[in-house]
Amino acid sequence: MTTSTITTIAPTIVALEFSVSESELAAAEDRVFRRLVKNVRLPGFRKGKVPRRIFDQTYGREAITSEAVEEVLPEIYAKAVREHDLEPVERPQFEIVEEAGGRPARLKATVEVRPRIELGTYRGIVVSRPPYGVTEPEVEHSLEALAKERATLVPVNRPAQLGDIVTIDYEGSLDGTAFEGGSGENQVIELIEGRFVPGFVTGIAGMPAGQTKQFQAHFPEDYPVANLAGKTADFTVKLHDVKEMELPPLDDDFAKAISQSETIAELRSDVRRRLEAVAAGRARRATGNAIVGQLLTTHDFPLPASLVENELNAIVEEVRAASTSEVTDEAELREAHRKEAESRVKASLLIQAIAKAENITATPADLAAELEVLSRRYGQPVARLRKALGNNLLALMDGIVRNKTLDLLIDNAVVTVDEETLYRPS
Repeated sequence: MTTSTITTIAPTIVALEFSVSESELAAAEDRVFRRLVKNVRLPGFRKGKVPRRIFDQTYGREAITSEAVEEVLPEIYAKAVREHDLEPVERPQFEIVEEAGGRPARLKATVEVRPRIELGTYRGIVVSRPPYGVTEPEVEHSLEALAKERATLVPVNRPAQLGDIVTIDYEGSLDGTAFEGGSGENQVIELIEGRFVPGFVTGIAGMPAGQTKQFQAHFPEDYPVANLAGKTADFTVKLHDVKEMELPPLDDDFAKAISQSETIAELRSDVRRRLEAVAAGRARRATGNAIVGQLLTTHDFPLPASLVENELNAIVEEVRAASTSEVTDEAELREAHRKEAESRVKASLLIQAIAKAENITATPADLAAELEVLSRRYGQPVARLRKALGNNLLALMDGIVRNKTLDLLIDNAVVTVDEETLYRPS
């Protein structure tokens, strides 16, 4: 019979103490001995036939006892966790607190657990979101983007204009010194503002083919490369050629060529429907974020340090992956994103607590539907995806539960519309 006691060490750290009965340990030792003796060969005995007494004298009883404890410990620990309705978030640290006859009789497991969350009101939360809609210019812009995918490049005998495709050589420098990534040869670029350092595109506009020109461009203060941010660079650019895009006409033939639509009117309607779906999805996500934001302010509970550190590690990796320069100050980076990590963990724990309270689960049908979506997206059979995901299926199911819980919160919220801002699909 296993009994356990619990002691709270910190808000999210507990110590469990539980006994190991003589019968449990003896049975485990017997199983360990039978497993180990199979490969033992000692003089005077056949392989696997060494008596227990001789085995203990040769190798020491402690070897069997230690392995036996490791064998029975997981189940005893699991029983203690169930007895006290705990949800551990990391592996426990075990130690022996009492021995009897040189053998463990009572052990302690120190482990970090999920906090007890007293849920307040989460249904009927009042939030506001911007309205969403799609304008005719946005529909036309999307159609033009589709047309650009089938555009042909036509050489022109005139100075470069915004929107043209040009081939250039360029060299950049700061105070007369070249900087990494600041030069290139035979680079084909589209002259569109916003894609390059401010001043670079406008410096090229107006140049005829064959001309070499010097001008300046200013790197924004928030430019991701620290040694360039806020600096003004000198560029020397040679323009080789100028081409303009010749777009196909937006007519019925174009619609048939790129879609299942028979007419341009049908294609325009389809594009509008898709843009509206995107805008509606963004508005719904904004509503969900607003609800979670309110829940964060109305609920207070301790956060497991290990979960925060794991989330912080993930954020730091995201920042490093997105940065074009090396981030050297690790401590500063972690401190800058700690609040974000804490908010993410708190939101996740709240969503999980609400899902538990509402008995929200990921059903086999939910999982099958999600795998079908992934199958279509990646062009892979469901069976192959399921095998490739392996244990990550659990994460996929967690995502399903999270989305279903957010749907419940959104569907039960009181949503008002803020007319000052309009959601756009682009």
